[in-house]
Formats: sequence, structure tokens, C-alpha cells
Amino acid sequence: MSTILVDIIAGARPNFMKIAPIIHAIQAREKQGGPVRYRLVHTGQHYDEKMSGDFFRQLGIPAPDVNLEVGSGSHAEQTASIMTRYEKLLLEKKPALCLVVGDVTSTMACAIAAQKLWVKVAHVEAGIRSGDWTMPEEINRMVTDAITNYFFTTSEHANRNLRGAGVSDGRIFFVGNTMIDTLRANMDRLSKPAFFDELGLKPKSYFVMTMHRPANVDSGSTFTKLLDAIIAGTRGEPVVFPVHPRTAKTMRDMGGLPESLKLVDPQPYLEFNYLVKHAKAVITDSGGITEETTVMGVPCLTMRDNTERPETIELGTNELIGTNPAALKPALDRLFAGQWKKGGIPPLWDGKTSERIVAHLEKLLA
Repeated sequence: MSTILVDIIAGARPNFMKIAPIIHAIQAREKQGGPVRYRLVHTGQHYDEKMSGDFFRQLGIPAPDVNLEVGSGSHAEQTASIMTRYEKLLLEKKPALCLVVGDVTSTMACAIAAQKLWVKVAHVEAGIRSGDWTMPEEINRMVTDAITNYFFTTSEHANRNLRGAGVSDGRIFFVGNTMIDTLRANMDRLSKPAFFDELGLKPKSYFVMTMHRPANVDSGSTFTKLLDAIIAGTRGEPVVFPVHPRTAKTMRDMGGLPESLKLVDPQPYLEFNYLVKHAKAVITDSGGITEETTVMGVPCLTMRDNTERPETIELGTNELIGTNPAALKPALDRLFAGQWKKGGIPPLWDGKTSERIVAHLEKLLA
């Protein structure tokens, strides 16, 4: 049986959690005689050791076959650099397929470069939409899906979005969520951070907070109001805050911080999800974290006006609070009163998504 080469693209921290189980599924099938082989292309969009190196080690991701080493820059600069460097790689050796995941700049840029050279594209986590064009991720999703051949989806919401855009059912494959594959595979390996006991944290008696979206953190006054509301609403219980580099820039100019706010460095995967699993609740403006809290049954308050993952609200433990700080207190009051919804787990978020993806790839590329 002849082998089939698939490029797997990873560029930023959210990608690594999504590609790890796909690589493991391909490796498992190879041992069984499966035809798919992969070339792991790291664009270097996230080049900080904490943002990439830790994840590769902890999740058992092999060293990239190629590192494009793009580094920092504006959206346009990164997009152009990724396209230029990936195009050169494609001209040296073309794969049968370019597989992109999620919604970062690398996702869009590599999809464009591949299609321009007649390499088919498959998009993992296709079809999700927030409807908010001010988010760079939303533009990345829309552009990528406009030129994708095969769509691997996480929910029926995503399927409907794609059908509404004219994608035929024969190109949509509802497979589940690869990020949940990674979470389920590592639940027994979650690791208590070194600072957990030092800060006196107790299970279900602290909050985890993450904030990085421009609308929440770029303005010092806006972020201060949000932070004040979070501290007031959490009633003096510790709020563990792994500080994103974007947020750190804003916080440099802020005055004295409340004692209950515990600032820590960005955490590796196993440590961060240990924090989430044992938290009373998570306050965030991230999308992916709402999926993990849903599977772990941890209450989640999302400080955004929209979400591309509505299933975490309809079926899971997530609630969309909005960006008005005043909305936090009533929500947290319900949490402290024990009135938060229990939530359930969306269909096919069972840890076997990557196996389904590889099975489809074998049929599609045979």
C-alpha cells in the first residue's frame, strides 16, 4: 500500500492541543498498516517556550519536521511571512493534503498557500462562528472555510453554519472535538502547580481567571473596572490569574492590586487544567476553555458578548455574561448560592474524534 503524506499545521498554543491526538491517531494507524503519514509544520507564530515548548513535551508531540520560524509581527506581516515560507516548502515537496486546525493566523495563511498550489485543505474545527467581525479569529475562520475542501466539525451548530454558506453535506464530517481528545487522554496526568500550596489554594475554594481579548484588556480603565467587579464578586476568595503577555502590558501601568488576586505566569497544559478542574469556577474571555470546563463540569463565566461555541452554553456549564462588569455580581451570587447549572457533554466529545478524522482521511485520500 502506498503512503499518503498529510501536512499538519500548528502555529499557536491553541493548535497544539488539537494536533496532538491527530498525530497519535496517525501513529497508531501506521502500526496497523494505515497509509497516512504526516509532516508536522510549526509556523513559529508562537515562539515563546512557555507558549509552545512545554506543550510539545507534555502532550507527547514530536519535534516538528519543519519550523518556519515566523516570529512576531502584525497580522498582515505574520500572514505574509507564513504564506511565503510555507509556499517554498510546498514547492520542495507537495503533500496530498494540508490539514489546518482552529482559527489562528497560521490556519488561514497555510490554507491559502496550499490552495494556490492545488493542494487540498481539510479544516479541523470548521464552521464555528461568533458573528463578530472585530475578532481576528472570526476572519481567519471565514477565509479558511471559504477555501476548504473537507470540513471536520465539533457540533451541529457548525454543520448548520457550513450548510448555510452553501457547503454540501458530502464535504462536512461531524467528528467531535480534538481538544477534548487531548483533555480526556490527560485527565489522569494533570499536575498540581508548584505555587498551589504556596498560595494556600484549596479545591473548589478559588477561581481561575483568564483575560486576553483586546476589548477587555487593551484599555487600562476598562480592565480596571472589570477587575474590580471580579474581585468584589468573588468575595475575597483567591483569584488565580495566569497573565497573558497582552494583558501584562496593560497591568504595568495599574496601581496596587488586591490581595486576593494571585498573578502567575502562563501555565503549561497539565498545570493549567489541574487549576481549572479544582476551581470553584472559571472567569474567562477565551473560547477553548469553555469547552474544557464543560467536560470537567466546572462553572464558567464568559466575559464576551458573543461566542462561537454555543453548545457550551446550551448543553455545558458555560454562561455568556457579556462585557459589562455589572453583570458579574448577579451571576457570581447565583454561583455562591449553589444555583449554577450542572450541564452535560455535547455529542461526540468522547475522546475518539481523532480516530474518526484519520478514518475519514484514509477514505478521502485513498
